[in-house]
Amino acid sequence: MLPVMFKNSWFPTVFDDFLNTDFMPRANSTAPAVNVKESENAYTMELAAPGIKKEYCRVNINEDGNLAIAIENKVEHKHEDKGHHYLRREFSYSNYEQSYTLPDDVEREKISAKVEDGILTVTMPKKEKEVKKLSKAIEVC
Repeated sequence: MLPVMFKNSWFPTVFDDFLNTDFMPRANSTAPAVNVKESENAYTMELAAPGIKKEYCRVNINEDGNLAIAIENKVEHKHEDKGHHYLRREFSYSNYEQSYTLPDDVEREKISAKVEDGILTVTMPKKEKEVKKLSKAIEVC
């Protein structure tokens, strides 16, 4: 059975214009900010993930040969007041999953990732360029 949303006549339709906009899906988005840098030897991708632990990050190369990054963050804060037998909990959950096309010159076997100071850093070393040494005999006329 598919969920169905019924329109209640008691709920003002004035809010429809405000709530049903393209802005709402973006407001709930959990996509982190991403920086990509290129140096002579590597590409470096930095994803902002404040408070994230390395256990919640998955970085791999998927079956299509793309870099797949998944971050799942679950935070639960508890505060117990024993005098009133009151328990307060605050939940926070965010999930991010994205695939990135890797450049052809990336050494896929040497990709590394680390989490430090709220930033997931993925380092993608470039393949070493082959320097062809030309050895050729030149005919003297």
